[in-house]
Amino acid sequence: MKTSIVNGIAISGVSVYQSKYSVKNTTDRLQAALQKHNVTIYARIDQQQELQKAGYTILPMEFLLFGNPKAGGPVIIENPVAALDLPLKFMIWQDDLDQVHVAYNDAEYIKDRYQLPADVAAPLNLDSLISSALS
Repeated sequence: MKTSIVNGIAISGVSVYQSKYSVKNTTDRLQAALQKHNVTIYARIDQQQELQKAGYTILPMEFLLFGNPKAGGPVIIENPVAALDLPLKFMIWQDDLDQVHVAYNDAEYIKDRYQLPADVAAPLNLDSLISSALS
């Protein structure tokens, strides 16, 4: 299981990638890559805009919620409680150093958390999709 350092805090089970693009452009690229693989985009949330409505100011941040029933269906059949982590999501944000990051739950974390067989959890591995979308 991966451990990532975010703001000096070690977070287990989360994969974090850096992007050379803006938050909006990174989210656009990830959305296009997902759609190219016939993945459904369930929601795209501009968290910066939502928090501004509540009177808060944050740097750019977006969430992308997505899924593919062909991949997620076997996960839910194997362990219905795994639906708590589905649909999958990307969190894309800009930090205080103007660096943009993408975070998501690591496939190994989901596999271990719900005691899923490796073949059932394999489609949850998004590393290659992110690498290609951000290159």
